Amino acid sequence: MFNVVLQLAWKNSFARISRTFLLIVMIAVSMSMMLSIQGLYDGMSENMIDKNRRIYSGDVSFYAKEYLTDKEIKKNIQDSQLLEELQETQGVEKIVTRVDTEGLLSTARKSAFITLVGIDLEKEKEFGRFGEFLKQGELKTQRNSALIGIELAKKLKVKLGSKVVFSTQDINGEIVSVAYKISGIVQTTNIAYDSRAIFVDKRKIQKLLGLHANQVTQIAVMASNEQVVKQLQTRYKQYDVKSFLDLLPMMKQMQDIMQIFNSITFAIVMAVVFVGIFGVMYVSVLDRIREFGIMLSVGYYYKYVCLQIVLEALIVGILGYIFGSILGVGLLLYLQMVGLDFSAFSDALEMWGYESMIYGTIKLHYFTSTFVAIMVASILSIIIPLIKIKKLNPVDVIKVEK
Repeated sequence: MFNVVLQLAWKNSFARISRTFLLIVMIAVSMSMMLSIQGLYDGMSENMIDKNRRIYSGDVSFYAKEYLTDKEIKKNIQDSQLLEELQETQGVEKIVTRVDTEGLLSTARKSAFITLVGIDLEKEKEFGRFGEFLKQGELKTQRNSALIGIELAKKLKVKLGSKVVFSTQDINGEIVSVAYKISGIVQTTNIAYDSRAIFVDKRKIQKLLGLHANQVTQIAVMASNEQVVKQLQTRYKQYDVKSFLDLLPMMKQMQDIMQIFNSITFAIVMAVVFVGIFGVMYVSVLDRIREFGIMLSVGYYYKYVCLQIVLEALIVGILGYIFGSILGVGLLLYLQMVGLDFSAFSDALEMWGYESMIYGTIKLHYFTSTFVAIMVASILSIIIPLIKIKKLNPVDVIKVEK
């Protein structure tokens, strides 16, 4: 009996071919647009997280106890033994060490409290592809050259070749100063770095602050997976071991916000799909009300009428899903490989840590969640038509002239 009902459902689904075709097109276009938006949202979020991980924290960072709450240079890490252990730890992929200190950066006209970050430029290039952050000038820190965050450069009106003086306290509490020449301007998408950091050679700042070559304030680690991060946090309780999200909880909030945008978009698109299927199925039932009345009057069970209408809705929904998936994959591949250029809004986007060129991502759950949602929308859309048929009096319907 199921085969008979399925054949009837298939045939009736295309009884009004133009109407069915328009519904399938509507579902396919809505779905592909939704997939594209999901891919773009996730692409924006993941791009920003990836850059912050590479420029700042890695997957996990080591600090001396209480350094994060009181950034005294005395609270540093003797890194030699720890580095050896980390390098031998399975799952640790890359390591970089830094020396951060806060102080006053002065130009001829302005001054500001900033964070001076001592880096090993060659290792940073390997660890976080540092060269990608360069916006102007040269990527060098030799001979008292310094790289400055783009927002800080704007704030202090500093250009390439400008001379600045940095003053801070060394490890003995003495005031020390050093002059730098700006060799490059970087944009990291880390708002804190872009607005208040300059990057200089780590060895020179260690010497200025009175630190030994093995004394650093941060050891950042790239790990192969989340389990390695948890393993390091458990093993090295004598240090302050912070994961990426511990250090940058704002990234988690940004992810949550993107998830909310995705959910709202998803709900809107599914509502459109629901209304579309409901409209078509309702009109289809009204068109065939006499047909259903006759079927019921000759002994055709109501449950088979229900099954037939459910199958009709599912057939249209599945066809719309298939065409929407094909179109969606095409759009997502385009967004992933070519991206969208939002250069017209670059200032606003970059201020919040986003790039003006946005690339999409493709994830399997986009398609599974959409499939479930379309199937649910298809089923829900026929409840009212089914109730209307249930209330039919077959004799009255047959009497109605067609």
